[in-house]
Amino acid sequence: MITTLIGPAVRAPKLVLVLVGVAFLVCGALGSQAAARLSNGGFVATDSESARVADILGRDYSMSGMQLVLTVESDGGVRSAASAARGRDIAEQLRGDGRVSKVVSPWTDPQLSGLLVSRDKRIGLIVASVRGDENTAPAAAHDLAGAFAGSRDGVTIHAGGPAMVLAETGQQTEKDLAIAEAIALPLTALLLIWFLRSAVAAAIPFITGIAAIAGTSAVLYLLTFVVELSVFALNITTAIGLALAIDYSLLIIGRYREEIAGGRDRDAALVLAMQRGGRAVAFSGTTVGIALIGMSFFPMAFLRSLAYAGLAVVALSIMLTLTMVPALLTLFGERINRKPLREAQPVQEGLLYRAARTVQRRPVLCALPVLALLVLFGSPIFGLKLGLPDDRVLPASAESRQVGDLLRDRFADNATGTVHIVVSPADGGTDLGAYSAALSAVPDVQDVTGPAGSFTGGQPAGPADPTARHGDGAHLTVSSTVDPYSEQGQRQLGALHAVTAPAGTHVLFGGLAQQTADSTAGIKEGFPKAVVWIAVTTFILLLLLTGSVVLPLKALVLNVLSLSATFGALVWIFQDGHLGGLGTLATGYTIATLPVLLFCVAFGLSMDYEVFLLARFTEEWKRSGRTRADNDDAVALGIARSGRIVTAAALLMAVIFVGIASSEVTMNRMLGVGLALAVLMDATLVRMVLVPAFMRLLGTANWWAPARSRPLLERAALRE
Repeated sequence: MITTLIGPAVRAPKLVLVLVGVAFLVCGALGSQAAARLSNGGFVATDSESARVADILGRDYSMSGMQLVLTVESDGGVRSAASAARGRDIAEQLRGDGRVSKVVSPWTDPQLSGLLVSRDKRIGLIVASVRGDENTAPAAAHDLAGAFAGSRDGVTIHAGGPAMVLAETGQQTEKDLAIAEAIALPLTALLLIWFLRSAVAAAIPFITGIAAIAGTSAVLYLLTFVVELSVFALNITTAIGLALAIDYSLLIIGRYREEIAGGRDRDAALVLAMQRGGRAVAFSGTTVGIALIGMSFFPMAFLRSLAYAGLAVVALSIMLTLTMVPALLTLFGERINRKPLREAQPVQEGLLYRAARTVQRRPVLCALPVLALLVLFGSPIFGLKLGLPDDRVLPASAESRQVGDLLRDRFADNATGTVHIVVSPADGGTDLGAYSAALSAVPDVQDVTGPAGSFTGGQPAGPADPTARHGDGAHLTVSSTVDPYSEQGQRQLGALHAVTAPAGTHVLFGGLAQQTADSTAGIKEGFPKAVVWIAVTTFILLLLLTGSVVLPLKALVLNVLSLSATFGALVWIFQDGHLGGLGTLATGYTIATLPVLLFCVAFGLSMDYEVFLLARFTEEWKRSGRTRADNDDAVALGIARSGRIVTAAALLMAVIFVGIASSEVTMNRMLGVGLALAVLMDATLVRMVLVPAFMRLLGTANWWAPARSRPLLERAALRE
């Protein structure tokens, strides 16, 4: 297969590159439209309890869509003539807009003044339900906000709420991608020149990486016609595509130079480099793809979309490496080797070989401090708390973030913290009233409104809401004073669930607190399945690569240890707020989908390096006498020959992920920092210290497999 793929690239490299260039232009044109078609949500499963409530409210109670919150502020206060006139005018315009299903304000709904007016009476809220889903409502909310926001006649209007948070998150993510590329690409080019000691050689992975960016954007655009893709796929998959394309190109170039340094002519060196390195690329891409498939076991569209997009991008990176790289190598020829090659030096004189031998001489002494450091880094993971992203993922300069801060700091009631309860069937009698009264007695509940009346502190407080009944069902609105994303919000939700519902009825809970609970439950449900899938399939692939039962187990254990240290560091920095949260606001919880995303992506990239090393270890071991000394030689030589590629690729990947970390969106920053930490720790502490230490301690046992399975493993082996 490899020979077939590289044939055209070797025979007609210019034609191949022309075709790639045309494809690049087409992909660029398609990819430029991708951002507009990406989804802003997908963090909650469509069949979850909160999603079902949202469907019922939209279908039966005309409460479809997402909230747009407008703050109306003036020095004269809410009751001033200027504020009242402006507030009524905006509320009436919104009610007449077909994109809005419901509007409440203290000027048009005086019975809600206690909920919609700030403690200091300076700010009033207009809360509008914008029709549409997570994809259409944010755009509509952004248009509406643009029509009303600003200052006039001493009254200032700001726009926020969940709909505006999603709109601004999408816009910020698109801006951040441009900044990330502006940071990563120049640094990557300089590092490639430094590593390869040739601007011509450096151009090969750089050009391949640029093609990967264009191809990735086009892949995302095309996938939007098949599945719903998250806006975060734009940054994440572009970075993965760029990183893998450069990573795999480096592997091929390194192997090509090694074969030339060994005395082979250019054509033979290229064929061998592509046959051996190309198979390693295909195998490594498969391991990355396996890890990304793990995200499909979760019910959230956000994670599933990233799994599909990631698989497509991995396939694209492999294809570019197996077609574009040999064409460029054929075209550039000897020009990539104008300076002396490192490979021409005996590997035993290299720094990595000497470092591996040092570790092998004192494996326990070298391994214990590294293990202790990784365990220390990983210890904060036991304090991990999961939640959903809100306006605080945006920078302080974002308008929806400022509105969110106002709601938390200056209002007794949290307008975004409302809990919606759908009761069916409900007869509207005393049982429903008693249930509403009991709900209103739960701590931090402001009031409960429904068809049986309004209740506060367990007592009747106002008239019934006639719109809160549909057929034999009822809708109860629970106004809360707590942050729905907080731990306190989850405790309150649990207390509300614990209130006994009227006999013979069925209740469903909705709202942001319930969405958080549903998202967390979905993560906990899918995580064991994803772990089993990744562990079993990775074990089988590494077993076929090495013929050993021990080496795959060792790889899995070290990967988990490395990832645990990464998770712990993220909890300590971003959840707990140490190191200033690296410029983000610590909320006391970690975005629920982030650990899954980081686990799957980082695991795949870590196994990428593991494959590079194990392939060389196995190659050296199988042509040796297979003694304990040969085991040590295979490890030291494998690290010396592939370690440079692993180290260079890891540093380049880290630069790319630091570009993501420059994002102003907290989730992207956490992901960028997490992936950079994972890759650097894995390529240095794990691969260069723990791997040679453990393989030295185990000796020939590294290569053990049941005797009866060896003939089968030999026939099914995946060789580099």
